[in-house]
Amino acid sequence: MGALAPERLIQLGLLAAALALTGLGFAVAFFARKSQSQRDSTMSTISAFIEKDASPSFVCTADGEVLRANAAARQAYATRRGETLAGTLRNTFANPGGILFRLKNQAEIDGAAREDIVTRKGHMRLAVHEMEDDTLLWRLESAPDTGQGRGADGPGLPMLMVGRTGAILYMNESARKLVGSRAKTLESVFDQVPLKIGAVTPLTTSQGPVEVLVTKVDAGAGRRAFYLLPPPEEMEKGGAWASLEDLPVPLVRFSPDGEVRSFNRSASDLIGAALKKGENISDLMAGLGRPIADWLEETVSGRAVQQSEFLRLSRSDKEMFVQVVLNRMHDDGEVSIVGVLADATELKTLEAQFVQSQKMQAIGQLAGGVAHDFNNLLTAISGHCDLLLLRHDQGDPDYSDLVQINQNANRAAALVGQLLAFSRKQTLRPEELDLRDTMSDLTHLLNRLVGEKVTLTLSHDPVLKPIRADKRQLEQVLMNLVVNARDAMPDGGEIQIETECMTLAEPLERDRVSVPAGDYVCLRVVDRGVGISPDKLQKVFEPFYTTKKTGEGTGLGLSTAYGIVKQTGGFIFVDSTLGQGTCFSIMFPVLEVTTPKAVAPKVAKPMAEPKHGDGVILLVEDEAPVRAFASRALRLRGYTVLEADSAEAALKTLEDATLNVDLFVTDVVMPGKDGPSWVREALQERPDVRVVFVSGYAEDRLSDQQREIPNSVFLPKPFSLNDLAETVHQQLH
Repeated sequence: MGALAPERLIQLGLLAAALALTGLGFAVAFFARKSQSQRDSTMSTISAFIEKDASPSFVCTADGEVLRANAAARQAYATRRGETLAGTLRNTFANPGGILFRLKNQAEIDGAAREDIVTRKGHMRLAVHEMEDDTLLWRLESAPDTGQGRGADGPGLPMLMVGRTGAILYMNESARKLVGSRAKTLESVFDQVPLKIGAVTPLTTSQGPVEVLVTKVDAGAGRRAFYLLPPPEEMEKGGAWASLEDLPVPLVRFSPDGEVRSFNRSASDLIGAALKKGENISDLMAGLGRPIADWLEETVSGRAVQQSEFLRLSRSDKEMFVQVVLNRMHDDGEVSIVGVLADATELKTLEAQFVQSQKMQAIGQLAGGVAHDFNNLLTAISGHCDLLLLRHDQGDPDYSDLVQINQNANRAAALVGQLLAFSRKQTLRPEELDLRDTMSDLTHLLNRLVGEKVTLTLSHDPVLKPIRADKRQLEQVLMNLVVNARDAMPDGGEIQIETECMTLAEPLERDRVSVPAGDYVCLRVVDRGVGISPDKLQKVFEPFYTTKKTGEGTGLGLSTAYGIVKQTGGFIFVDSTLGQGTCFSIMFPVLEVTTPKAVAPKVAKPMAEPKHGDGVILLVEDEAPVRAFASRALRLRGYTVLEADSAEAALKTLEDATLNVDLFVTDVVMPGKDGPSWVREALQERPDVRVVFVSGYAEDRLSDQQREIPNSVFLPKPFSLNDLAETVHQQLH
């Protein structure tokens, strides 16, 4: 018995496992049936709800498969379960697949969507609503009758649908009556073809004068709708504005002074609840750059040079732009202005991207030019100040004044550096960085910046990977963000700085930027301050834009941070909610570190400390004040200095073969030959001479040419006496 006990235990264990698996299977099946039962119950409820609806309604999967169709849908389309909605509607819409895809994507964002579509049978409204279990409820209904259907009766508005080539695809009954026959091309209907979208153009048909309103129906297919309006005198007699009420084109009628007299449903949907009779157009939209009343007056008098303008709607919920075309008309014996509106938000977004890129380029060119001239002046100011400080000790009454001059010159240099940072033209010194070490070194300074009422907390990812960036510039970014966070909390609070490693499996599309897939280190600066309003959020990275009071900010802090991050190869985003706070997120690509091969350590030989004053220097600088300071500074250190005010003068000096020169110190950009050009020419005869390039421009103006010149270094302006002397010393020794 003792020998059988283990086998018996194994059998009992297997039996228990089998029973457990069987029970688990029953449980899974039970819950699956229960879940399916709940779904069936929900579907039955929805089906019962829509069954009596007079409009065709469909319940479909996310892929478009029809799960349920009400009686109206079954009667109108003879649809069957399992058929796709696009297939069901193929005889109703010209491109049902594209329409359904567009509405489905919009519903995924807003939960619901709808669109008025012109068909051969008139206007149809297609609406979709998201439901549980990833199903969609689609509903078709006829848009309010405008007399555009094939069998429409009465004085409906005549309408033609026209293709890209000008061929008439469809004419409703009213249009055929007005024209007198079924036409095939626009040229056979009008004496001239109107092409301006949104404008009301007076034309002549074989039956008499009409006014034609042209609108886009499907921009991709190039289809347009032509609405034929009675001439102004007929509009005045019959009050024909009523026929425009249900057009799928936003229309608003104003008095000559801009007061809203009437509008149609499409205009109400576009402008929002603020559109009411008696409101003034100036309160509904803005951005013309001059009083809108002047534009209205010019339209009434017929002096308007430009009928179409882009304006920004005064909506508080979101930023929207409209293209407005004004047309003068007569109604009930009075002059009115009809505005034809079109949603231009997407167009203005693309335009904003282009303008921003142009602004970046213009600021970059401006900053580069300003930096060159300004840095020459600052070099002379700070340099001669350094020379004066050499002759005054701290007990001298002039010493404090000289220090103030020197400090303010450095502040001016930092301001130019900020301009260069925004335009991404400053000189970076990238190195491998661990953000934990960088933050540790910066914490003391940041705590002093935020003051006593604000608490600064740090949170690091325990396995933070290295990045490649300029440590000094990265510290500038952090200080700018922390100072802004502090200013957003005048009553105090907490600023959180977080670091996190993250991996993007696929590109991230955000704020008109595509972040490639890969590994990133994310740095976040979070505050619980006043927040930024949505209309200002898109402008925070623009140069000189600030929400602070006059004198409290230059508007360069965030633009500087933006420029540094972008030049480093990173990405910066901002999220903010009014009254809740703001979060700036910076994503840096992870530095791929390769394991270096083992190299035997070299034994450093002791070197004697070199002495200043050994060597002959040829100084080439076209700016006289800079040349005067540099030559005096180098002579004070004991060097022999030869001066030249141009590249040509330098080459003339070097024609003396007996002249021994150890180092060239030359400006990069000069009239005539530039620095690299004359240096390459001089090195053909003197290949062992070392070179120091100086420039008020960024180093990237030189880098490609500098690589071709051996034993050369770059010293950016403005430089101090010690900077110049130390650079020369390193090159000579």
